[in-house]
Amino acid sequence: MPTVYLSPSTQEYNEYYDKSGSEEYYMNLIADAMVPLLVQRGIRVNRNSPNMTASQSAAQSSAGANDLHLAIHSNAAGAGNAGNVRGVDVYHYTGSQKGKRAAELIARNMQNIYPDPELVRVLGNSTFVELRRTKAPAVLIEVAYHDNPRDAEWIKSNIDAIAGELTDAVADFLEVDGSAPPQNGGEKATVDTNGSRLNLRSAPSFEAEITGKLPDGATVSVLGREGDWTHVDYYGQKGYVYSQYLALN
Repeated sequence: MPTVYLSPSTQEYNEYYDKSGSEEYYMNLIADAMVPLLVQRGIRVNRNSPNMTASQSAAQSSAGANDLHLAIHSNAAGAGNAGNVRGVDVYHYTGSQKGKRAAELIARNMQNIYPDPELVRVLGNSTFVELRRTKAPAVLIEVAYHDNPRDAEWIKSNIDAIAGELTDAVADFLEVDGSAPPQNGGEKATVDTNGSRLNLRSAPSFEAEITGKLPDGATVSVLGREGDWTHVDYYGQKGYVYSQYLALN
């Protein structure tokens, strides 16, 4: 059985811009949401604990038989730029082809839901402990900037969607067959766009704000219909899509 080691941040001292919680709190919420999704895919999960350091997490991961090490963090800009930087940074160990492949898969999936896909970056790194001291291929994702209000609110509003996309990327890397597990009861539909991503909008109109992008083949829960539009739920991210690009299951 393929195995992933989840290492959500243990940095309880890194508070979000509005003091609503810490990096440790929100990243553990993402990991909590990932665990049942991974298990339903047939992926075994090992995980750190909040009282561990990054070095201890890397050591525990390397002591086990893990096929991927995934560290989950949120970011903060330096003092001179605090609150002014946005984006998703996905790091792999420089020189690790497997780590780079995993990072690219994760970045691809994060582009499905991050409001500005061009700000999702794949970066090599040789200094992060959880990249250089792990036996398994490793990725460290900085899930947006928690000192930036727009990014922080995006994280808080999309815990399930982030978990879902990370799960899909892990499954792809581990070459696990099978589609995403059902999200809720009720009617389901599949995104059918011939390979492109489907815009998720805040209202049933082409003029409405694009709040996310759904990958071709994604399974969504149908919440309702308004004319030519369908109200859908994708891992907790709700919005409207043009019905022409949905196939009922």
